[in-house]
Amino acid sequence: MSYRDAYQEWLENPYFDEKTRAELKALEGNDKEIEDRFYKELEFGTAGLRGVIGAGTNRMNFYTVGKASQGLANYIIEMNGQEKGVAIAYDSRRMSPEFADAAALCLNANGIKAYVFESLRPTPELSFAVRTLGCIAGINITASHNPAEYNGYKVYWEDGAQITPPHDENIMAAVKSLDITSAKTMEKEQAIAAGLYIPIGKEVDDQYIAELKKQVKNQDAIDAVQKDIKIVYTPLHGTGNIPARRILKELGFENVYVVKEQELPDGDFPTVGYPNPESDKAFELAVKLGNKVGADLLLATDPDADRLGVYVKGDEPGRYHILTGNMSGSLLADYELSQMKEAGTLPEDGALIKTIVTTNLADDIAKYYNIDLIECLTGFKYIGQQILQMEQTGKGHYCFGFEESYGCLIGTHARDKDAIVATMALCEAAAYYKTKGMSLWDKMKEMYEKYGYWQDGIQSIELKGKEGIEKIAGVLEQLRENVPTEIAGYKVLSARDYREDTIKNMVTGEVTPTGLPSSNVLYYDLEDGAWVCVRPSGTEPKLKFYYGIKGSDFDDAKQKRATLGQYMIDLVNGMLK
Repeated sequence: MSYRDAYQEWLENPYFDEKTRAELKALEGNDKEIEDRFYKELEFGTAGLRGVIGAGTNRMNFYTVGKASQGLANYIIEMNGQEKGVAIAYDSRRMSPEFADAAALCLNANGIKAYVFESLRPTPELSFAVRTLGCIAGINITASHNPAEYNGYKVYWEDGAQITPPHDENIMAAVKSLDITSAKTMEKEQAIAAGLYIPIGKEVDDQYIAELKKQVKNQDAIDAVQKDIKIVYTPLHGTGNIPARRILKELGFENVYVVKEQELPDGDFPTVGYPNPESDKAFELAVKLGNKVGADLLLATDPDADRLGVYVKGDEPGRYHILTGNMSGSLLADYELSQMKEAGTLPEDGALIKTIVTTNLADDIAKYYNIDLIECLTGFKYIGQQILQMEQTGKGHYCFGFEESYGCLIGTHARDKDAIVATMALCEAAAYYKTKGMSLWDKMKEMYEKYGYWQDGIQSIELKGKEGIEKIAGVLEQLRENVPTEIAGYKVLSARDYREDTIKNMVTGEVTPTGLPSSNVLYYDLEDGAWVCVRPSGTEPKLKFYYGIKGSDFDDAKQKRATLGQYMIDLVNGMLK
């Protein structure tokens, strides 16, 4: 069926409601927009759905959510998991509560219980709820840090992590086999009366917060400086406001200042167009407040509170240093491991887990503490998969895991990145180092002197629409056909192709397997410890490239990073011409 035929079908089929048909009718004459909405179905990928809200097969709406939920229901029934039920959470985005109910009522119509949070909750609490309630699966309605026009549908399995093989592939196949009009549903009042739609809230909240408190390593340090340390926090109009403030208050932090303009949930994100703690603009109001109150650190969680951005006070008055996800993750890794070592609780078979695009500073930290360093594909679900494997085999103990995209997990209460526990731990670390006469920036500098001046970067090129997707694929194919032997003056030592499961030694020509699941990712190990990775974004229409180097000092490292980053921009732009 062509996109025009699909468009016409939605206009004429009474299955689609009047509001949907009116929205589509208003597009008559705008062929480019019609094509973008109907040239394909919104793909149910390895983590679920994510797309722009609106009518059409390539959009997030009740029909695409219904189809995804029916496919998931079919798979749960096939796995005989219908008695366990599904936990459902949602964030502050437009249509999130409505999509959550649509998913729940579809499951209910298939005889599957749905435990639905009564109001918005963070992603990590959904992961926690799946495990705590003994559910077969979980659904989170969120588009994480995407712009306001997006929403999404993340699927979790019974271990609390986002779906991985074979469940992801099987659920994708179940969804793909369905027609968009095949979703079952029922009335909410009927579902509640039948005991199928079950609201949840405070009891799970209390259990979640209790688990976080178990991860505190130095309550004495918090008690010592709780009146002195000043923290600015912003939830960026998302889900973090209540749990982040609650955990800090209950631990004893007395000076927590919330950015009022960004405190309340708002799916339009009126104070920031891109609600991502990686963005400088997301911190503008926090910096203003930080300077006003003299804050030691500024913290921002993204809308679903799985990512944490951090600014720390510098040596000069009124200056804050940005900690990238690599920096804050490394800082927390070193803090958690050092405290375990000091307390005598660091396991002999402990492991630090990172993704392949995360800083090699993590490797040096793991080496110093004499624990294993495990690499996995991009996506925190693969870190969750490693935790599950350790539990099932009894080999290895999870100590810490993080990825460059501002996400980490302390403890195993959840199996996704958790910005609430990270907020707690960063404030605890700040308190601990304050008792030692150090700021977090002092500690970061000390780590660079100890482990080496690692600098990492990420660049992306946005390529929207059908043509953009084709261009992204074209760049990766060009790199496969013409494997570079040198990048920015660095010799390529090995080239990894995770789609083809190959690592080619560029010196000897030997080819070995990557040992990781198939993924459309290319990675180049360069001389002097440098590296480059190229991959399409899994959540946005972007081509991403990551890179890292090690310098002799701050200035040398920054210069080398800038040179490597510019080289990659020029290389990719040349391929796109």
